[in-house]
This record gives sequence, structure tokens and C-alpha cells, in this order.
Amino acid sequence: MRAKHACLFFSEFVKSGIAPFSTVVMFALMSDAKNTIEIPNDLSACQALIEQLAGTLEEQASTIVELKQEKQELELTVTELLQRAFRNRSERYIHDPNQLTLDFHVSADASDAAAGLAVAVEESGQTVKEHTRRRRPRQPRNEQLPEHLPRYEVEAEVSEDIKHCRQHGERTLIGHDSVETLEFERPKLKVRVTKFPKYACDGEPTCGVASPERPMGLVEGNRYDTSVAAEVLTAKYGYHLPIYRQQDYFAGSAWTPARSTLLNILVGCAFVIRPLVEYIQRIVLASGILGTDDTHVTLLLPATIPKPQANDPKSQRIYEVFSKAEREGRRSVSARMWAYRSVTVPLTLFDFTVSWHRDGPDLMLASFEGKLMADCYAGYQGIELRSDGQIQRGACVSHVRRKVFDAREAYPLESSILLAKFQQLYDTEGRAKTLSPEERLALRQSEAVPVWSSLKEWLDGEAAARVVPKSKFGQALGYLRNHWDPLQLYLTDGLMPMDNNDVEQLMKQVAVGRKNWLFIGSVAAGERTADFLTLVSSAIRNDLDVWSYIKDVLDQLLAGSTDYESLRPDIWRQSHPEAIRDYRVEERRDRADRKQLRRCLRLAQQAEPDNQ
Repeated sequence: MRAKHACLFFSEFVKSGIAPFSTVVMFALMSDAKNTIEIPNDLSACQALIEQLAGTLEEQASTIVELKQEKQELELTVTELLQRAFRNRSERYIHDPNQLTLDFHVSADASDAAAGLAVAVEESGQTVKEHTRRRRPRQPRNEQLPEHLPRYEVEAEVSEDIKHCRQHGERTLIGHDSVETLEFERPKLKVRVTKFPKYACDGEPTCGVASPERPMGLVEGNRYDTSVAAEVLTAKYGYHLPIYRQQDYFAGSAWTPARSTLLNILVGCAFVIRPLVEYIQRIVLASGILGTDDTHVTLLLPATIPKPQANDPKSQRIYEVFSKAEREGRRSVSARMWAYRSVTVPLTLFDFTVSWHRDGPDLMLASFEGKLMADCYAGYQGIELRSDGQIQRGACVSHVRRKVFDAREAYPLESSILLAKFQQLYDTEGRAKTLSPEERLALRQSEAVPVWSSLKEWLDGEAAARVVPKSKFGQALGYLRNHWDPLQLYLTDGLMPMDNNDVEQLMKQVAVGRKNWLFIGSVAAGERTADFLTLVSSAIRNDLDVWSYIKDVLDQLLAGSTDYESLRPDIWRQSHPEAIRDYRVEERRDRADRKQLRRCLRLAQQAEPDNQ
């Protein structure tokens, strides 16, 4: 009855215009549900009660909106986790012919190019099928073993019943069938005994003994040749084989070294190659265009924390990080390995720091002038601001595309529009790879710039305005807006890459090693690791036999050579063609050709409806 009287009471309020009908209805429903609200007799008290309930309803409505948004974010998180666990992790954009065609205001030149591709595919006799995976034509396998391998002959055992026939007696040998079988022998170790003659004057002991000067060795006594050192270094940083496993490797060749022995060899190598690494660092930093990225490595905490040096910011950072870890009772810290990949010279530089702090790239890039391709880590933005215009920071297009791709579940239509635009940009870049820097810049200006303009129009339009800012897709759009200018820096220079994917691939060299050697024992060991990775990664980038390159570098440096330019991997390969891995060069070229063919076929397929 009390709720009934409340409804009658508030109906008078509605008639008088004091309270809106919706508020009265909500209040009545609440009163009917709770049946505990006392209705005051005073008009002002009733108005105050209505205002209070209206505020409560507004708060509840706001809470409902927040809960819906949180629910949406949780659903996206669950979807993302399921995708990571069970789905294909490829980010490749797949064109669906059943999807509506989007008008990106493509220029007439681009349409003509697509039509030309369709004609070229038709003239070549190739057919384009939808939703079919094409198999590569199987190449005939060459079963012949390499001619340069040494060979020896053995006579197969023949039984007497084959040599003699029961009817005709002894058979005549008319020839042989040869079968070549490849054999493997474990590496053979041998000891070189070098005799140094000693000379003395007869009857003149004061003259002393004359003998040839001993050559410099990696360790005291010159007990281990550079060939052993090159094998240890290549095995750990080229094949990611930790020291304790190398014990078993060498034990198979009848030598079981102590782990400390192998580590001492690496320490000796680091001392010898340090001047060459410093030279490579100067070349990389003077190259004008760099790509950089980093990844974590576990660094063990030392028993005694080293004191900081007054004029060394790196030692001060080490002291701060180690002291904090010690106070927190941790036994290790998450250090960082940084890579700096030059675009203009085929060299890669690694650096080691104890933390993910701008001190690392700040010190490394203090003298750098040019364009820096990196992710959107705040430290790089600070470096650009402090450089007084000497450094221009470019942002990775692949990063923002990945964010859009990961958020496609909540906004499928909007994300498809953006992914299609990014596909246009990458199609243009794929055609530009084989061009000169000047031609590449011209192509970007003519085809990529209009796509960026259409992307800007979409971002400023109503569709983007309807996206919830705190959603994952909204955050991707915010990332795109916040780094709009750095993302387009590549449009101003034909040498500047569009993304940072090549540098991100370098992180695999650290990550695979990290899974094997697990941790770094000291700061000095981390710095040595960076130096070794610099040489090994640069050699791999130039398709060299890492062992041959490292051995020759150690031999020349130990002999006193200071001609560091000739020891650069890209220069060294010119005088050592036998050390070039030609199959890697062919493999990379074939992969690029297949990718380009798939792109041409896809563009031709998309152009077919326009030509019909």
C-alpha cells in the first residue's frame, strides 16, 4: 500500500511539472522492489529525495557502462589468449573476394599497374584460383655428392658362387657399378709442436742465448690455436651451444676441456677483437640511418656491488640497479641487449646495459646524426628531443599494423578497412625494394602518400569517432595518431625503411642463445657477449662462414694488424669468395621472388572484376 500511495503522490508531481515522469517511474519501481523507502510529507523533502535518487540512478548507469566496457575488454583478452594458444599466429592480410570492395581513391597509375599485372599473368599462361594453396613446382633433386670432396675406393666383397657359374665355370669380370656413399668423421684435434731454436756463443756465456720471438697467443703459453678459439666462439654465438655442452662436443674428439679453460679462451678473444668492434661501432654510427631494438637477458647479481665512478654514468647506473636488487632480495636483474643495424652499410652493432633505461641508447647515440628507426619507447623520443634536430626518429609501421590486427575481433569492419590500407602501403613497398633510392622515393610519393591521406581522412571521420577510446582498437587508433609524423618519415628518404622488422629479426639471435645459455654471469661477460654478437651477426648478415671469418680476424689481429677496414665482414668477403655461403644468397633471392610473385598474382586477382 505504501508503494501505491507513493506512485499516486508522485503522479501529482508529474502533473505539476516538478519531476519528470521517467524519474517517477524509476522511483516507483525501486519502491515496489524494495518497499522500504519512506515518503516524506514535505514538498521540499520530496524534491530532495527525488534529486538524490536521480543522482544514484545516474551513478548506476555510469557503472553499467564501465562494466560493459570492462566485460568487452575481458572478452577481447580471452579471445587474444585463445588465438595465441590455438590459432595461426600469422599476421598476413588475406584478400577475400566475397568482401565488398573499398574505394581507397587509388590513382589511375595504380589501377593501370594492376590491370597490367593481370594481362601479364594471363599472357604467361598462369591461372589464378581462389582459395587454393599453390604448391611450388618440385625441383629435380641433385643426388650427386660435391666433386671437391676427397674420395677413396673399396672393392665390394664377392662370394665364390658369384665368381663361378655351375654350368660354365669361372666368370669374366666385365666392369664395375660405382655407388658413392658420404661418410662423416668427427673433428680431429692435433697438437702442433713449434720448436724455437736457441743459439749461444761458444765460450762466451755473457752473450746469453738468442732465440726467435714468441708469437702472441690468446692465453698464456699460446696453448690454444685460433682455430680452437674460433670454434668455441662460433659454437656459442653462432650455433647457440653453451659452454657445458661444448665439453661433450670436444670430448667426442678425445679432448675434455674444463669449462674455465673454454671461458678463458673467450676472454682472450674479447681482448683481441675489442679494437675491431670499436671500429665497427664508429662505422655504424656514421652511416646516417639506423634501426634499433632491444631484448632482455638475465644478469646474475655479483657478490660485491662495484662502487660507481664519478665520471662514468654507466657505472652509476650499474650501482643503482644492483643496489636496488640487493635491497629487494633478488639474485638477478633483467638486463638489456641492444642492437643497432645500419641501413647503408651491412653491419650490425650490439650493446649491453644492466637495465631498460635511456642511458644505454643515450650514450651510444650521443654522436649519431641521421634517421633512427625504432619502436615508440619513450627513451627514443627523449633522445630525439635532446639531439637538437640531429636525430629524426621514425616509427615502425608494422607495430601499428600489429595493434590493429590484434584488435580486429571487436571492430571487424573498421579494422578490415585499416588493414586493407596497410596492405596497399606494403604492396607499394614490395615493388619499391628492387628500385634505386631515388626511384623508390618517387614511387612512395606517388602511391603511398595518397594512401596515408585517405587513412587520415578515415581517422578524422565519423567511423573512427564512434570507437570507444579505451577499447583495444581505440588504443591502436590512439597509437596511430600519436606517432603520425614518425610513421611517415620513410616517405622523405628512399633509403629509410618502412618498418623495423629487420632489426626485430636480430633479436632472435639473442633469444635463441638466451634459451640455451640461460643467463649472463657478470657485466663484463655481458659486454663481451655484445662484442661477439657484433662480429657473428655481421658475418651472418654478409652470408659468411662464421668460423673462417673469426679465425682469420684473430690471426691478423694477433699478428699486429691495424687495418680494421679490411677486416670488416662486408670488405673481407670480397677477398674471400670461398667463405661466402652461396646457398644462403640463393635461398634469400628465391624467397623474395616467390613473395613478389604471390603479390603480383593477388593484385591481378583483385583487378579482375574491374577488367570484366
